[in-house]
Amino acid sequence: MPHLRLALNQIDSCVGDLARNAETILHWTRHAAGQGAHLVAFPEMALTGYPVEDLALRPSFVEASRAALRTLAGRLAEEGLGGLPVIVGYLDRGAQATPQYGRPAGAPQNAAAVLYGGGVALSFAKHHLPNYGVFDEFRYFVPGDTLPVVRVHGVDVALAICEDLWQDGGRVPAARSAGAGLLLSVNASPYERDKDDTRLELVRRRAREAGCTTAYLAMIGGQDELVFDGDSIVVDKEGGVIARAPQFAEGCVLVDLDLPAAAPAPPSGILDDGLRVTHVTLSPDPLPSSPPGPPGDRAERLPDLEEIYTALVVGLRGYVTKNGFRSVVLGLSGGIDSALVATLACDALGPGQVHAVAMPSRYSSEHSLTDAAELARRTGLSFRTVPIGPMFDAYMAALPLTGLAEENLQSRLRGTTLMAISNQEGHLVLAPGNKSELACGYSTLYGDSVGGYGPIKDVYKSVVYQLARWRNQAAADRGQTPPIPEHTLSKPPSAELRPGQVDTDSLPDYAVLDRILELYVDRDHGREEIVAQGFDDGLVTRVLRMVDHAEYKRRQYPPGAKISAKGFGKDRRLPITNHWREGG
Repeated sequence: MPHLRLALNQIDSCVGDLARNAETILHWTRHAAGQGAHLVAFPEMALTGYPVEDLALRPSFVEASRAALRTLAGRLAEEGLGGLPVIVGYLDRGAQATPQYGRPAGAPQNAAAVLYGGGVALSFAKHHLPNYGVFDEFRYFVPGDTLPVVRVHGVDVALAICEDLWQDGGRVPAARSAGAGLLLSVNASPYERDKDDTRLELVRRRAREAGCTTAYLAMIGGQDELVFDGDSIVVDKEGGVIARAPQFAEGCVLVDLDLPAAAPAPPSGILDDGLRVTHVTLSPDPLPSSPPGPPGDRAERLPDLEEIYTALVVGLRGYVTKNGFRSVVLGLSGGIDSALVATLACDALGPGQVHAVAMPSRYSSEHSLTDAAELARRTGLSFRTVPIGPMFDAYMAALPLTGLAEENLQSRLRGTTLMAISNQEGHLVLAPGNKSELACGYSTLYGDSVGGYGPIKDVYKSVVYQLARWRNQAAADRGQTPPIPEHTLSKPPSAELRPGQVDTDSLPDYAVLDRILELYVDRDHGREEIVAQGFDDGLVTRVLRMVDHAEYKRRQYPPGAKISAKGFGKDRRLPITNHWREGG
């Protein structure tokens, strides 16, 4: 059987930074070559970053991507790597780019190319275009209509891009018809909770359908609201796992594969779903036999809470660093939300880059100040106190307010203070709101919603507590001081905007609330379906009304890492002006 050493490179690309992404590709290609790789692969749109969104509709960016690809091919050859096939995802355009109603202007394509010998040996575009959740690929791309196959050292390797595996038909059965020995899919698959299990079963099923060893390569890193977790997988034709890459880690996975020899005559013609085979032979003869290499690594999956926590850290780090910030600032109230956000920021950026501000008012409890100071001591972040009492008194003297307006004024003064510090010192403001509060509108516009990024925007309050306890336990297991004071975890949550206030004055108990919200927000269940699961009719109606009424607030909240099946962002789009109410 021919032998092939495959190098799968999980890299962190930045959208639009063609030069930096190309350097990353060069770096890891050099590494793979040094490890004796015969075929090197990089993720979907690795050269441009993903998702490029409306940049795909800008001809100048499309042409810059195409030019960067050609330059990259030349540089690989100049460095003596021209004889090593390298698969790179990039942004291309179709040959028929004439304007046509109902398709993207300029016919952009989500494409990949095989670089070899200083040029582009083969290029192809994604066949199946996703148009659900966070994906809008019908808006941006035109589909490909080929089955690309490249012969490397006597093995026919069929190529695919992400959704080509997630959808039935297309390139997977076509790979079987073409007699491919390996199906290699390059991907930019965003993270969401429990997706690693779904992904593994998908790759196993597709390998059996294709009748050949199947490799699934994914990227890592943070890009706006999306987090990419890697989790690249290689399985044999029966679905048995050969190798699995670590989650959230950049690096190269080397896999030694013994694969079926290609047929003497290259595949050709029209196959399943009308796909036309495009075949290129790079090296027709198998390599001389060699001792088997080491077995592929099978990295352990992270436990659920560690996986979520790591995703939040990666998302925060990516947003801050890729947008040119060096540090962050947040209000540290002594409550659980700001405590978790501060801890995430310290883990993502280092405590020296995290600035926290306590902003007490006349209603702030003593324990809030001491809890905030204790967290600062434990983590080593920069901490200061800026009382808002004098500002509040001056404002009330000029414009007397009562009730909710008086409460919200305190929050808005804190938001203004943080933005002033941000402008003066150059920090990015972090908003501490969680998904439960955002869902119900339990936040103050231009107050606690102020910020450039919301690290726990997609985390329900009950999970906030779980993550905080996990982080403390992880520290204790390592012999370190838990970062979050126990009193912060044990006291009732409160906004502290009036005497004796607690969250349950305005909201149901979070254990019940979050279950209702998950059904309504994440799963799109209606009121009757939720009530049928045993929840009180009046409570469900009340919660759903709060969610619907708060849409205008959520539209003005900053972006934050998506970790659920449906976050408040690109994958949940409801009209703000909307008179439909569940149950009439």
